[in-house]
Amino acid sequence: MNHKRVLRLAVTVAATGALAAGMTMTLTSTASAGTTLKASAAEKGRYFGAAVAGQKLSDNTYVTILNREFNSVVAENDMKWDATEPQQGRFNYTGGDRLVAHAQANGQSVRGHALLWYQQQPGWAQSMSGSALRSAMMNHVTQVATHFKGKIYAWDVVNEAFADGNSGARRDSNLQRTGNDWIEAAFRAARAADPGAKLCYNDYNTDGINAKSTGIYNMVRDFKSRGVPIDCVGFQSHLGTSLSSDYQANLQRFADLGVDVQITELDVMSGGNQANVFAGVTRACMNVSRCTGITTWGVRDCDSWRGSDNALLFECSGNKKAAYTSVLNALNAGPAITPSPTTPGPTTPGPTTPPPTTPPPTTPPPTTPPPGPEGCTASVSLNSWTGGFVASVKVTAGSAGTNGWNVSVTLPGGASVTNTWSATASGSTGTVRFANVNYNGQLAAGQVAEFGFQGTGSGAGITPTCTAS
Repeated sequence: MNHKRVLRLAVTVAATGALAAGMTMTLTSTASAGTTLKASAAEKGRYFGAAVAGQKLSDNTYVTILNREFNSVVAENDMKWDATEPQQGRFNYTGGDRLVAHAQANGQSVRGHALLWYQQQPGWAQSMSGSALRSAMMNHVTQVATHFKGKIYAWDVVNEAFADGNSGARRDSNLQRTGNDWIEAAFRAARAADPGAKLCYNDYNTDGINAKSTGIYNMVRDFKSRGVPIDCVGFQSHLGTSLSSDYQANLQRFADLGVDVQITELDVMSGGNQANVFAGVTRACMNVSRCTGITTWGVRDCDSWRGSDNALLFECSGNKKAAYTSVLNALNAGPAITPSPTTPGPTTPGPTTPPPTTPPPTTPPPTTPPPGPEGCTASVSLNSWTGGFVASVKVTAGSAGTNGWNVSVTLPGGASVTNTWSATASGSTGTVRFANVNYNGQLAAGQVAEFGFQGTGSGAGITPTCTAS
């Protein structure tokens, strides 16, 4: 798709393949250098990116800002498991290919997000476990990374695998229950499929030195000591009205392990301190020589999953906010770096014996109810922060199974649904009704489907009710 370009690009690509593989950037004009996010970042050897929703590529205002300001893109949803493999063994790359084509036509690199995540799994994967799921996981990583080989700068190979709270432990999920080596296995499969892409681990609530970030730090240190191929760590940085005082120190300790660090999903709650928080994140990245880039999770406030938080750098009209100026100034004031080579060094080979075919025994999560005599039941788990939440809902079929299902959730006052996956939503406030999509409505007795939604405000106390058809 061609779009009218409003401003001449300050940064061009020596070759499309060079940008996708190595982030090689050349300034072609000094007239506008430092006056856009991408030009300033490129001058300092870094990228400045945005998460892109495929349907927004037909919005001229959106695309004008995207092409003018950003030299890196990441798909919000089009490269996740439920989008790329909606039925087992049947792959759909339409959305991902569209984004890659746009990036290549406009001198932008592409971050891949995400090969494995405990959320946004297709229904068929949600109902699998043990060795069957392990095989399906590895096949998915291999097939998707192979399809995009040579076109992706860095992959979020595994997303959000650590639990919140003070344990520093792995998150319980169907992926984790295939065996504790599943993250290592995924990274090795990704390296084999696309040796030229940087391989990243990505997570949230890691915006300082805390139990969760330390758990991830220990995993990365172990991986580096054993030659597991990991090249970078992503810090989502969905932030409120302040920035942790040890934000930069946390980035630095990971960089000291020999991995790149990247700010991958940056957004900041609106208010009097928004510009300062954005600037603080940018300065922290600029002060860490292995912090190679920053990505905001969306382009304009009205594109953000955080809704009324107005958490991004541009108003819906396209006007730049004070936070934009603070970021640009921090980029221009920061030191330059020479980007580290993309081609990874040699790693020790993985084990030659396959993973155990029988996963370790686990106790099912207590939040999942047993199947009832008929109909269906639903349970919910929440990941919450100040001003927003993500809800994961499990639907369990009763003894008669389902041909379809509907789940109703009554939100607290002030809460609103901003994004839904693996279901369709009717309404966004008050009582919201979710219905199955075409691949997860037909469930056998006791079978489980899972969907999720993101919201602003508080999700505390919500109780889903399920009706089967």
